[in-house]
Amino acid sequence: MQGKVSYIQIPALEVSRSATFYQTVFGWTIRVRGDGEMAFDDKPGGVSGAWILGRPPSVEPGLLLYICVDDIESTIAAIVAAGGEITQPVGGDAGEITARFRDPGGNVLGIFEDR
Repeated sequence: MQGKVSYIQIPALEVSRSATFYQTVFGWTIRVRGDGEMAFDDKPGGVSGAWILGRPPSVEPGLLLYICVDDIESTIAAIVAAGGEITQPVGGDAGEITARFRDPGGNVLGIFEDR
């Protein structure tokens, strides 16, 4: 397990809104931790995390997290329908099938389709 990414904290303006967004778009499992805070597990169950209030969003790509998707075009449609915004359309990263989006908390993340 040495070196495995296992936990992510995502800044949020409204935890329930962010939780609904990630559950709807990516199928993440939402749960309430023992301390009463809302948390998530990604769809494969390899990464967990929580939404954090009072922390500024990641609005500029520095460290940039990419989420794997089966179909990038349908995921883009789901992001927009769930209240997200596409900040870089497909084709912005030469040789890769990627796009970037802004979530309801203002964070910029990427999506990646591996064909």
